[in-house]
Amino acid sequence: MVGCLALGTASLPSALAETPSISARQRSEKKVFTDGQIIDGFMKTAFGAEYHLAGRVDRIRKYQMPVRIFIDGSARADRRKQIGKVVRDIAMRVQHLDIAMADKRDDANSIITMVRDRDLQKTITAFFGAEKAKEIHDSLDPQCLSGFRKNENYEIQRSDVILTVDNGNFVFLDCAYEELLQSLGPINDTDTVPWTMFNDQVSMGFFGVYDQYIMNILYDPRIKAGMTVEEVRGVLPDVLPDVRAWVAKVNNLPR
Repeated sequence: MVGCLALGTASLPSALAETPSISARQRSEKKVFTDGQIIDGFMKTAFGAEYHLAGRVDRIRKYQMPVRIFIDGSARADRRKQIGKVVRDIAMRVQHLDIAMADKRDDANSIITMVRDRDLQKTITAFFGAEKAKEIHDSLDPQCLSGFRKNENYEIQRSDVILTVDNGNFVFLDCAYEELLQSLGPINDTDTVPWTMFNDQVSMGFFGVYDQYIMNILYDPRIKAGMTVEEVRGVLPDVLPDVRAWVAKVNNLPR
């Protein structure tokens, strides 16, 4: 796969063995952010890349076409159902993103491969070759990962997500949301923003309000693939109020 590659959480904090339910995390979620906090997180995740194979990473990368997702292989029925719910949730919360499941692989431009944890490294090797797979393992030791190909205009053409199915529901959903969202463009992880799942120290298991801000900015039509930091900053004053209104509406937040 030529382009950028994002890798998910290498290992989960030991405290997650006794983590409260996802619904409890949602109830305690921070939902009020300043413009500066939102812009800071967007810039840190939409530009750059945690790990990349080729190409520049100082431009906006996004799909400029509908995203259709296909699950590869004979995945467990419960995991397939969960992925369908995740995709529908993302579709509902990102206003200008056309994303849905595909019934046929040929109709998809985003492929999810589900494997057992014991087969993860073997699958990464099949995707990237032995040398790159060893480099990925040694530097990041991923628990799940995603990546995409982009064209010369920084438009994503195809993305791939690898998820493990046998590490429990919380880990599965946490990886599914993070990797699916990163495969749509915001591929850089940051350890300086405490409210985003694009932080290896943060585990959520759901699509939080802060990340909805990031994704809605990215997929606003005024944010184009290939834009520079300066170009994005030029349109953000017009984009952010509309994004705030949408996120407030879908989350029943006060305006």
